Amino acid sequence: MLELAALLDGAIKILTTLILVRVLLTWVPGLGMNHPAGRAAHRVLAQVTSPILDPIRRLMPPVAGMDLSPIVAILLLQLAGGLLVDVLMTLGP
Repeated sequence: MLELAALLDGAIKILTTLILVRVLLTWVPGLGMNHPAGRAAHRVLAQVTSPILDPIRRLMPPVAGMDLSPIVAILLLQLAGGLLVDVLMTLGP
């Protein structure tokens, strides 16, 4: 179970990082959708992170024009991941 807990923890960290990178790319004008590298990065990041962010966006509209779904997604990922890792750790080897 220790290996599964470590794998789950790593996956949560990777997903969190990908969501953060997606958010940061929207803030960098030079790497926007008009730049080829920006388009490619956005496409890959969207394919990985949209299944997490889209359901949250459907439930939670933008606040003052800001999309807060990445913050909620990261908080939920951390919470769910932490709980699952704790459960796996208590199940033992």
